Amino acid sequence: MTPTTTPQGFAYAREQFQQIIEDTLAIARGLGASDAAAEVSEGAGLSVSVRKGELENVERNRDKSVGVTVYLGQRRGNASTSDFSRQALEQTVRAAYDIARFTAEDPAAGLPDEADLAGPDEAALDLDLFHPWAVDAAQAAALAQRCEDAAFATDRRITNSEGAAVSAQQSHFWAGNTRGFRGGYASSRHSISVAPIAGRGAHMERDAWYTSMRDPMALASPESVGRYAAERALARLHGRKVATCEVPVLFEAPLAAGLLGAYVQATSGGALYRRASFLLDSLGQTAMAEHLDVDEDPHEPRGKASAPFDDEGVRTRRRRVVSAGVVQGYFLSSYSARKLGMKTTGHAGGSQNLRLRSRLTRPGDHLEQMLRTLGRGLFVTELMGQGVNSVTGDYSRGAAGYWVEGGRIVHPVHEVTIAGNLRDMLRRIVAVGADVYTLGGKSVGSVLIADMKVAGD
Repeated sequence: MTPTTTPQGFAYAREQFQQIIEDTLAIARGLGASDAAAEVSEGAGLSVSVRKGELENVERNRDKSVGVTVYLGQRRGNASTSDFSRQALEQTVRAAYDIARFTAEDPAAGLPDEADLAGPDEAALDLDLFHPWAVDAAQAAALAQRCEDAAFATDRRITNSEGAAVSAQQSHFWAGNTRGFRGGYASSRHSISVAPIAGRGAHMERDAWYTSMRDPMALASPESVGRYAAERALARLHGRKVATCEVPVLFEAPLAAGLLGAYVQATSGGALYRRASFLLDSLGQTAMAEHLDVDEDPHEPRGKASAPFDDEGVRTRRRRVVSAGVVQGYFLSSYSARKLGMKTTGHAGGSQNLRLRSRLTRPGDHLEQMLRTLGRGLFVTELMGQGVNSVTGDYSRGAAGYWVEGGRIVHPVHEVTIAGNLRDMLRRIVAVGADVYTLGGKSVGSVLIADMKVAGD
């Protein structure tokens, strides 16, 4: 996106955003702010859904915002507006300034240290994140219809649908602060999804699938999404409970990303300085099985969580987060780092393109091999409820999936609960599959845990 060009689908050019940031910071300085940071953004998109052959919803979104943070020493105030006029900018900065005046001092408050901020070349790193999709409502509806039609055509036992949807979203922003940081970029994310229903009466099962990419040309075909969603729903028909037991549990790859997410939450600055984590003081300690590594690459081209800098303008870096099960680093913003007496890791806004790997995984360890490794136990494909205690690590979730005997699926399972403790679960991961799936910014294969409690009949 060149400075003088309005990107496809947007109303504002980068140079306009740059001027808004300079004006906002100048107003803050003029009021007497010791420091200030500002960000201006614009988003636009189209969402279309169909259900059973009928157009159900067409929604266009367009939003814009300027947010400003004003510091008076170690007192901080925030305000935002969707009005880009000079008068509105002045009123917004004044509001943030007034909030700061009457806010208590916080020793950890403040902009990042200048040495941690991304320089001009670092901030301008092109990660190929912007791929606008010139799809109109009629075209999007046709794609969604093809997806749902493919689901119905898979098997006559697909009797209903919660609908199919197509979404095309894009945004861009520019940010800056009084310590010299300037940077911004455009990004996009598009998706196709469907949720078919199999069976009739009391014997109905629903499942769903989707494809999501920054580049619309990289999306899976609507037909393949529809067929796979239908196959998943069909496979769940005639599910039953199992007797309460303690057995190995295999998490399907999309669900396994949630285990990695729980680890990130437990090693993030906010949880750590509040002493609300089951992994307190874990830096340099074993937190996972010794065959596991977790790598982070914020500079992955087209990555779903790629960023040249974090939400504060701090440069991002590739790193190994966990090595042979040992914690190598936390996820810290400038604020949480100061609260902990540490240095920011460039994670204001969260983790960036994590990948869980096992040193034992072989190229052929796809789902079929993981089921053979499981042997006898539960293969989980759906989790329900929010039964995770981030302080103690206690884990209890409603689950559905498949019972496995002799390394083969023998019948669907529903209405069971799986339970354990995340501290133990992470250390008792015995295998990670080569069937890697990327959910958000986390890439994980299916994960096999040595044993968990399964509560059924």
